[in-house]
Amino acid sequence: MKYFLSAFFIYVVFSAGCGKDEQTKLEAYNAEAFAYDLGESWEVNATTRVKGFLQKEDNGTFKALLSYEIDLVTPAGDTIKSLISRTEDKIKNEMMSDVDLETQFELDSTHAEGNYKVLFIVKDPNTQQTATSSAEFILEEE
Repeated sequence: MKYFLSAFFIYVVFSAGCGKDEQTKLEAYNAEAFAYDLGESWEVNATTRVKGFLQKEDNGTFKALLSYEIDLVTPAGDTIKSLISRTEDKIKNEMMSDVDLETQFELDSTHAEGNYKVLFIVKDPNTQQTATSSAEFILEEE
C-alpha cells in the first residue's frame, strides 16, 4: 500500500506538470515610457513586453494576435480611457517567447506638466486573457 501511494503521488505530480492542455498565463511586463518636449506639444513613446499569448503555427510560420489599449493617468489623478487602441499581428518563423508592443502618441499643450502614468491593457483575442502593465513619465519643459 505504501508503494502504491508513493507511485500514485509521483504520477499525479508528473501529470499536473506535463499537461498539454495547460494554458499559459498572459503577462505584460517591463513597461517603459518617456516624453520629448516638441515645443507646442510632447511626443510620448511607450513600450511593454508580453508573453504567454497563444501562437498558431501554419507551414512553419508562427502567428499571434494581440490587442491593446492605452489609458493615461494625469497628475490630477484623472484617467483618459482608451487614448490608443490597436490590434497587432505578430508573425515569425520561430516560436516567440515574448514580443514588444510599442506605441507613440502626442499630447498637446493643454496637458499640464507633471507626473503621468501610461497603462497598457493587453488582450489575447484567441484566449480572451487580459494583462496590464504601467510606466510613469514626466512632462516638463526643458
